[in-house]
Amino acid sequence: MHHWRRDVVELAALFTAVAVADAVANLIGHGPDGPALLLVSAAVLVATAGFHTWWARRHGHAPPVDDTGDTGDTSATSGTSGTASTSDTAGTRDTSGTGKDEVAAATVLWRMRTTVRDEPGSLAALCSALARHRVDILSLQTHPLAEGTVDEFLLRSPAGLATSEITRAVSAAGGAGTWIERADAHDLVDVPARVLGLATRTALDAAELPLALRQLLGRCTIRSLPATSPATGRALESAPVEGALEDTVMRLRAPEGGVITVERPYLPFTPTEFARARALVELDTRLGPRVPRGRDVLTLPEGGDITVRRAGTDDLEAAKALHTRCSPRTLGMRYHGPLADADRYLNHLLSPRFGRTLAVETASGRIVGLGHLLWDGDETEVALLVEDGWQRRGIGGELLGRLVGMAAEAGCESVYAVTQSSNTGMVAAMRNLGLPLDYQIEEGTLVITARLDATPAASRLPYGQAAQGQGW
Repeated sequence: MHHWRRDVVELAALFTAVAVADAVANLIGHGPDGPALLLVSAAVLVATAGFHTWWARRHGHAPPVDDTGDTGDTSATSGTSGTASTSDTAGTRDTSGTGKDEVAAATVLWRMRTTVRDEPGSLAALCSALARHRVDILSLQTHPLAEGTVDEFLLRSPAGLATSEITRAVSAAGGAGTWIERADAHDLVDVPARVLGLATRTALDAAELPLALRQLLGRCTIRSLPATSPATGRALESAPVEGALEDTVMRLRAPEGGVITVERPYLPFTPTEFARARALVELDTRLGPRVPRGRDVLTLPEGGDITVRRAGTDDLEAAKALHTRCSPRTLGMRYHGPLADADRYLNHLLSPRFGRTLAVETASGRIVGLGHLLWDGDETEVALLVEDGWQRRGIGGELLGRLVGMAAEAGCESVYAVTQSSNTGMVAAMRNLGLPLDYQIEEGTLVITARLDATPAASRLPYGQAAQGQGW
């Protein structure tokens, strides 16, 4: 019925337009004043168009400049889309024209996570509460759960706004289990780009998997357990192929059949985070063991060239041959246990799944030194082994400097070395790093910890940039 009426109206309008056009054409063509009437009509149209343009410029739809500081629900809604809202941006804008540096200094970045009810209006209430405190929402991720939704925000707030005020506002708006911590410029990268970057790093180097998981999941403890014990050869605990998620702990099947345990006591993992972590591990498993083949030729102070490169499980036999050329005293200082067990640990130490290994080769291709950087949960261990005939030539210091550079580039806060007080070479190498050191003696064993967050990376790591340039 409505379509029929609309067709009739359209036809009537068409016939009316034709009739009017015919009348105007007859008047202009046959009337004595036709040309004059045509010119007057053109002048009226031009005047009308000019008046309309002037009126639109004077009375545009853009809000006045003074109104950009308004704080309403509209600003909160725009903040949830991942872009800076008008009102929130105005709250931190440098109106005196002093530049962007002062604006950045007057604001603070935060990562916040809270759980809201899965019902319409819950997120809007939360965003409105943040907008009232002039908190800008830079990005938002949602993690659906069986009951409720976990929302993860990247926020920019005024520097004088305390975290307790933010969490109190979120709680009043219906948020529960709120967690908040400081963020930095690296968190400004959107999640897909960050995940792709971590996947690329993992694809290039198998040793990057624990680091990629830590950057993906935030502050957490990651431990890798091999399928069999390096010391006894016995089978150890394994994880299901699909992994397991238990609140604050996730267990993933390692590429070689072992277990990767990720623990974050202060914040439960969501199914979305579990799926992302499992995808990274699956990528690592499909690609298989891989080690960058960067090489760096160095000249020793006393003359002669050596090559420093990454080592892997392919170097197992050459590493065993190194053991046979080392004295019992050198092996004892390195492994702190029965010499018969030294070869058993090599496969574990050389695996990129548990850290990074540097090898020192002579011109003939013989390995005369090994340096290990081992991921140990929240901590990082460094260990050195140099053949007796090649000691006191600076090889240990060269290896240690490069390993510490790698640890710093990986974001480690400290590294520790387990040795004996009689191992003066290792103690001297640690001191030559120029970093603050902590010493602790446990049952006759000396543990030296170097803090890497004491000075800027550019001044403390003479070997880091070279190692990075060689694809290490």
